[in-house]
Amino acid sequence: MRTLFIGDLHLSADRLDITQAFIRFLDTELEDAEALYILGDLFEVWVGDDIASPFALELAQKLKQVSLKLPVYFIHGNRDFMLGQQFARKAGMHILPEIACINLYGTETVILHGDSLCTLDKAYQRFRKLRSLALARWLYGCLSQKRRQRIADNIRGKSQRGNQQKSLQIMDVEPDAVAALFAQTRTQQMIHGHTHRPAIHELAHGHKRIVVGDWYEQGSVLSVSHDGIKLTNLPLGNG
Repeated sequence: MRTLFIGDLHLSADRLDITQAFIRFLDTELEDAEALYILGDLFEVWVGDDIASPFALELAQKLKQVSLKLPVYFIHGNRDFMLGQQFARKAGMHILPEIACINLYGTETVILHGDSLCTLDKAYQRFRKLRSLALARWLYGCLSQKRRQRIADNIRGKSQRGNQQKSLQIMDVEPDAVAALFAQTRTQQMIHGHTHRPAIHELAHGHKRIVVGDWYEQGSVLSVSHDGIKLTNLPLGNG
């Protein structure tokens, strides 16, 4: 048996090749899995459960079928932090806290999306703090669907333009933040996404940091079992 982790799929109706790869993954790669963890940014953008597109609802039905066979867990990302319990129920997903600790085959492990570790990106961390406030999320939810979509598109555009001007160091995790989270959670292993840089990092004091990859050019799946840890790529589309 093994536990699977994915993240940063950024699913949208504009990238059907990614959707096809994801559906194929759900159909063919879960036979010996005992749990599936989605570490945020399942969707490219999410402005509220009340305006979930037909595209998203079809994916919810697919995930619901999977959840009847094994538990599906979800952690919010920076693109889908407004995904709520209404959609999660339709998809059969259990929403976890932004930072969650699990015992993974005898190893205490902390899992998260990973954006909170990019502390050198001061502008983003200010925005992240604001959007995490319950009042801010409630006020946003009170806006019209059209207004919410316009705001989301604006934020997405600014993010893409801003990222082009930021250094790779600023957009990566900060080692002190990683060390602090290990100390806070008293774990030995960390699994996250967000940076789109899949790797298995061996750190000091026996710590290990594992990064799941994005699904822009290929699929990326992390498999953890009693036998070890494996990062694999999956072809997109019908490949």
